Amino acid sequence: MRQLEFRRLGVRDYVITADDMRTWTQTRTPEAADEIWFLEHAPVYTQGVSCSESVREGAPDIPLVKSDRGGQITYHGPGQLVAYLLLDLRRLGLGVRQLVSLIEASVIELLGGYGLTAVARPGAPGVYVDGEKIAALGLRVRSGCCYHGLSLNVDMELEPFSRINPCGFAGLGVTSMKELGLSVQVDEAADALERILEARLLGKKTHLD
Repeated sequence: MRQLEFRRLGVRDYVITADDMRTWTQTRTPEAADEIWFLEHAPVYTQGVSCSESVREGAPDIPLVKSDRGGQITYHGPGQLVAYLLLDLRRLGLGVRQLVSLIEASVIELLGGYGLTAVARPGAPGVYVDGEKIAALGLRVRSGCCYHGLSLNVDMELEPFSRINPCGFAGLGVTSMKELGLSVQVDEAADALERILEARLLGKKTHLD
């Protein structure tokens, strides 16, 4: 039996997908393979479980949804690669901090493959290029299993980020692979991230080579 399954879900509603993740995690068995879902969302702002920040005026057409993930407020939209990691952390032998580092390192490796130098920041989960955020991260852990995951800005409209404090940081710039001069499709980025995550999770590599 495969230990890790990848699924491509296309464009999905955020609320429906969050409900599906929660139900899948609550009903999974100890023998179930871990899954990673790649998808895009229709435009939506989401707030983490402890987030009290909202959206500034000018965005009445984009819904604001309360999420059960960690983290603050962010934006999802077409052209952004979302990867939801539905993992049995106990079986993988990973703690939450190790998983966060693994995810960040995976995105850094992906971007490095396109010639971009990206970094993680202590105390501010996510991935940054030249001080601007290109990937956000938020997780939920229940009974040793996690869901939610990361979003990578590939080829998306960035203006909606100007109406929030991205991930709770006032004045934080947000960028994308397209903004940095790359012509990459979401599916292409998903292909690269799938290879990297499979190698790192199945080999439990938590550092950059």
